[in-house]
Amino acid sequence: MTDSDATVQIPDQLQAADPSGWPVAVGWQPVVTQFFESDAGCKLSAFLQQRLTAGASIFPPQPLRALELTAPEAVRVVILGQDPYHGRGQAEGLAFSVAPGVALPPSLRNIFKELQRDLGEPPPPFPSPGGSLTRWARHGVLLLNTCLTVEEGQPASHAGKGWERLTDTLIAQVSGGTRRVVFMLWGNHAQSKRSLIDASRHLVLSANHPSPLSALRPPAPFIGCGHFSQARAWREQHQTV
Repeated sequence: MTDSDATVQIPDQLQAADPSGWPVAVGWQPVVTQFFESDAGCKLSAFLQQRLTAGASIFPPQPLRALELTAPEAVRVVILGQDPYHGRGQAEGLAFSVAPGVALPPSLRNIFKELQRDLGEPPPPFPSPGGSLTRWARHGVLLLNTCLTVEEGQPASHAGKGWERLTDTLIAQVSGGTRRVVFMLWGNHAQSKRSLIDASRHLVLSANHPSPLSALRPPAPFIGCGHFSQARAWREQHQTV
């Protein structure tokens, strides 16, 4: 077999509850290590292993991918999600993002719709990159879910199992950093993290969740919120482009 004939099979689900196999950027490592050595982290790892042993399909295959692609010193914008997509092949470890070639979920379609309305940027070509936001992640957009794993077909199935302890610490780390950052909080869940953010230093933008159920509803509809243009103008003003 030639090199061109070889294919690399990338798992579409979590293979092991082993944080050492989930790479992160160097700047995140102390917080991640401390968490998984804590009681909460050990309990989370044990829970994940228990569910894997029971035959559960857990997504995504790399729960900490957002921390691998976006180093803390590179963060310019934080977009908070809730938990990963629960359909097979969808979640790729970045909030709101789906793997290339996967049909766009309704919330992501609305994100692209607002981006085009606000900045005139057309949706990315399908199938590649399609709904994959890895380019955003590599350019300083931390796409962080507050819960980082989920079981197939069971939304929020891993909520309250310990991930939130880690992600709250990560949000606070960004807020306490030297760089001024834009936080986009879409929906009640994301907005519940506002107390972790120093709004005197950072720009905090809030709107309804981009889900079709709320994207057009008052008092803060997502469609028409103008967050992308506001973020660009603020970063230019504060020289954080």
